[in-house]
Amino acid sequence: MRNICYAAFLPFFLAGCSTLPSAGPTTRDVIRRAVVDDVSRYSILDVSGPVIDVLSRRTQDSLSATFGDYRPALDPRIGIGDTVAVTVWEAAAGGLFSAPMLSDRFSTGSKSATIPEQVVGRDGSISIPYAGRIKVTGQSPTQVQETIEKALAGKAIQPQILVNVIRPFSSSVTVTGEVTNGARVPLSVKGDRLMDVIAAAGGLRAPVNETFIQISRGERSVRVAMARVVADPRENIFMRPDDVITLVREPQTFVAYGATGRNAEIPFDADGISLAQALAKAGGLLDFRADAEGVFILRYEPVSLASRLVNLDTATLVGNRAPIVYRLNLRDPNGLFLAQQFRIFPKDVLYASNASLSDAEKVFQAIGFLTGQVGTASSLRAAAR
Repeated sequence: MRNICYAAFLPFFLAGCSTLPSAGPTTRDVIRRAVVDDVSRYSILDVSGPVIDVLSRRTQDSLSATFGDYRPALDPRIGIGDTVAVTVWEAAAGGLFSAPMLSDRFSTGSKSATIPEQVVGRDGSISIPYAGRIKVTGQSPTQVQETIEKALAGKAIQPQILVNVIRPFSSSVTVTGEVTNGARVPLSVKGDRLMDVIAAAGGLRAPVNETFIQISRGERSVRVAMARVVADPRENIFMRPDDVITLVREPQTFVAYGATGRNAEIPFDADGISLAQALAKAGGLLDFRADAEGVFILRYEPVSLASRLVNLDTATLVGNRAPIVYRLNLRDPNGLFLAQQFRIFPKDVLYASNASLSDAEKVFQAIGFLTGQVGTASSLRAAAR
């Protein structure tokens, strides 16, 4: 009689397998639910050599491609807010800017005078005695010297002018974020590259592999990984006045989920990692749960790249990105080689599905628990009699 009662519950449990606790969809569910009610939700691709080849040509934001600044800096120009010093020499003593001749034959008097430092005003000019307001913005120091010499001609004795820009605030770059000393860094005449400016601001406070550089120039902003700038000299571009450099600490992580030894958000701890390395960081697949044919990488790919891999359905797009699910079959030994070539990107989701046998095991565990409870109840009733 008891066996009959147990058997009566078996169809109920077998029919309810889909309602049992689970870490996520099975391999079959992931594939089957890509299209629901004739509406595409995401695309599924098996990881293969051709797919990896297309992914390897994935374009990334580039400083040199965006700004095209791989060349020496332009000649510096004086701007509003710069501090300028002007020195005037005359050919003989006794002029407007030189001391008078003294009676002592060994003292001929000073032939030069330094005009106190001036900040270039909003009108773009500075004041020079006997010459008035001299416009200096947009000009080089040499051009300003010539302008002042012409203005003093006939007033001073064969004047010679030297113009020095003491504090070139208009030719500086703003550095902020994860640097030791955020500051406005003046650009030198020889031209300063990105890494020069960061070094002048005291260097990084965060690890290189966790740092991104964002450069804003005019209306354009581009963000690239610091590690890429370090590795590729072409990305170490020349800076321009008024550039804004922001260093952002953004640890590169991926999420491991499902039948892996570690379900967590896991940092790369490197410039980049492969799928094989990601699986190792996630503790590998669980022997008693994982379906080796169902290792998935979920990622939003740029439309420009996704269109080379699948026939896109515009209904699946999120902005200019398409949801792609890559499937790796580790039952095939070649899958281990493919895992070494497949690159993981930040914010990827690595999901290992449960094997079908795992759900069946849960059913029998539930049946065993129920039969144990029924047996205990029967024993208590028998004892009560």
